[in-house]
Amino acid sequence: MTAVCPHFPMPRDDADRYGPPPELVRLRDEAPISRVQLWDGSTAWLVTRYDDQRALLSDPRFSADTRRPGFPQSAPATASWFARARPLMTMDGPEHGALRRAMTASFTIKSVERLRPRVQELVDGLIDDILAAGPVADLVTALAQPVPSAVICELLGVPYADHAYFIDAAHTVVSGRSTADEAAQAIDGLREYMAELADAKASTPDEGLYSKIVATQYLTGTYTREETAAIGLQLLLAGHDTTASQIALGTLALLDHPDQAQRLREDPSPAAVAGAVEELLRFLTITHTGRRRVALEDVEIAGHLIRAGEGVIAPSDVSNREAGVFGRPDDLDLARSARHHLTFGYGVHQCLGAPLARLELQVVHATLFRRIPTLRLAVPHSELAYKDDSVVYGLRALPVTW
Repeated sequence: MTAVCPHFPMPRDDADRYGPPPELVRLRDEAPISRVQLWDGSTAWLVTRYDDQRALLSDPRFSADTRRPGFPQSAPATASWFARARPLMTMDGPEHGALRRAMTASFTIKSVERLRPRVQELVDGLIDDILAAGPVADLVTALAQPVPSAVICELLGVPYADHAYFIDAAHTVVSGRSTADEAAQAIDGLREYMAELADAKASTPDEGLYSKIVATQYLTGTYTREETAAIGLQLLLAGHDTTASQIALGTLALLDHPDQAQRLREDPSPAAVAGAVEELLRFLTITHTGRRRVALEDVEIAGHLIRAGEGVIAPSDVSNREAGVFGRPDDLDLARSARHHLTFGYGVHQCLGAPLARLELQVVHATLFRRIPTLRLAVPHSELAYKDDSVVYGLRALPVTW
């Protein structure tokens, strides 16, 4: 354990906006399990190496339940969200398993693949609009945000006409700048929105996933109206900010690595595009504040005793750059086999929506660089603003021209 208890998360290096913070890399190499201080003054164990993180995330002796004493909350806003509307990712055991099984069918690779033509149509339409408007365009608002927002709204059966409200609320909830009260207001508004929509689905069902959840969970008495709304809320929010941030930051990374963008243009085969997306997910790791757990009993990891009630953080941005797992980890190499990255987590809480995110990213990156081969930044790198203070890392805007 290091003598000093550093603050987490740590600042990134302005010279390398894609890699993990230098101090985090140092800890992985010199003190892979160490204590860090969090925003609220509490401390937690930081587990930085790939194998140790996999062991942690697959161990039922560590809980994802944010209500347990000692759980290391990531920010005031997310703490407020989890307290007011428990999402799937904060549940354990049978409760988690039952709800996950109720939603899994809609997120299998086979089910998601049926959406590919619609996602392709959506992406082509947005790029048509970008080209018609002419340069300069902000790819965050013109492409990165609308794609996942429209797809998750269609999948759930939620009116896309309200997408601006959803996007704004999602930003409030994941931002480190938001207060607990601001997040609570956003969550309460969204929860009531989804509760009223549940009532509408109960009387007039449709083919959307939310309607199916209402029929199988709410109308059967398995979940209350408020619990059903919380489930719908999680699905709605999860489909917005994460994929949007990955689209924007991935596009910037490809612009900064023109040889890799050219590789994507030259080989648009499904296998090559899928592999490229996995490498971008590994290289960027936008969920940069780590997956968080609290020990239910005394557990030893790599010779370190984690006592019951102590919080643990597993930041995958640094494990995804571990040289013993990924050769030349700081290089962006779209030919790399990177699917074993930990960007979507590991174990029973691995991201339910990963197949949908992968499909959206595949369609966007392959289509964008094929249709606009001269795409380039419209401003110097120094003018780009990053979401360092958000639970989800990314860009606030991405001005491009062609």
